[in-house]
Amino acid sequence: MKTRKAQLEEIAFTLIPLVGPILGRQLIAYCGSVEAVLTESKRRLKTIPGIGEEIANQIHQMSGVFDAAHEELERMEKKGIHYTFYLDKTYPARLQHQPDAPLLLYTKGQVNLQPERSVAVIGTRKPTPYGRHATEEIISALAPCDITMISGLAYGIDITAHKACLQHGIPTIGVMGSGMGNIYPDAHRVVAEQMMEKGGLVTEFTYDTGPDAVNFPMRNRIVAGLCDVLVVIESGIKGGSMITAALANDYNKDVVALPGRATDKSSAGCNQLIRQQQAHLIEKGQDLIDLMSWHTRSRSQTFQTHLFTEMTGDEQKIYKLILGDKEKDIDTLAFQSKTTPGELAAILLMLECKGAIKSLPGKKFIAVG
Repeated sequence: MKTRKAQLEEIAFTLIPLVGPILGRQLIAYCGSVEAVLTESKRRLKTIPGIGEEIANQIHQMSGVFDAAHEELERMEKKGIHYTFYLDKTYPARLQHQPDAPLLLYTKGQVNLQPERSVAVIGTRKPTPYGRHATEEIISALAPCDITMISGLAYGIDITAHKACLQHGIPTIGVMGSGMGNIYPDAHRVVAEQMMEKGGLVTEFTYDTGPDAVNFPMRNRIVAGLCDVLVVIESGIKGGSMITAALANDYNKDVVALPGRATDKSSAGCNQLIRQQQAHLIEKGQDLIDLMSWHTRSRSQTFQTHLFTEMTGDEQKIYKLILGDKEKDIDTLAFQSKTTPGELAAILLMLECKGAIKSLPGKKFIAVG
């Protein structure tokens, strides 16, 4: 558990003018910690590459920055906002090797920044019926795959994807180009609040930050960095979606795009990505599942959940022991479960009858599903 002093130092560190993600990491790498940076002498700071007189002076004149950090932390506590610093275990692993990733991320809702599978869906703010339908179909197809969907809460494809996730019970994260106090656009505030029940909002910007144009390219790098695969659905040759696709390729993410007719301006960007081999072509959700080898959980997780509702307590205990290994012999099961041979044999027989396990030669067993 961090002390309040440590929290204030981390927030204040991100508020120092001219100290961005790259320089911030460099300072901490040289000094060892945020606290060490803030207490280091100006002479020593100026020996660090990229740190001149101006930045060293800013680090030593932190009273105003600490006041802002204190105000920010108090507001977070009142509004149910949390944060993760890049040195924390809770910081997204997918961003750790991204040199320009934010030093700090603010979150609100039930945000899981370490999902097993993540997909970002982006596109034009003015989609055609074709683009909307494709977005909804892809999200629907992904519903059994245990994914988290990431987008930017913007008009068009973004909000269509978020709404489709809510409809199908998929956790969805909106990455904002503004602070938590300025959900943008305001027309999507209700959807954003619904997202917080299973997912939520993420931003690198302090609470009162407005939706300034310069913030959105910065937002896009987070969207690109948090996903395993980026899906582009309808985009012109220029715009935020193409920038995000380029970032995703730079970060070695998979990129896919929905093709359109050669005459469709709304698909010109997608067609270009495919033509230049910067994106895989997909026509439907199953294409994405096949590309990513995202086997649905309908066979294993749903099957196991159904089984557990029909098992006795003893059967559940034995099944869990078998499930934890590729195979388990009867002597090991007897030792681990502290069950008599007669009782164990009866339980194993019932589990095999229910289709939960399969017997192998040598009195060994494996879990099915």
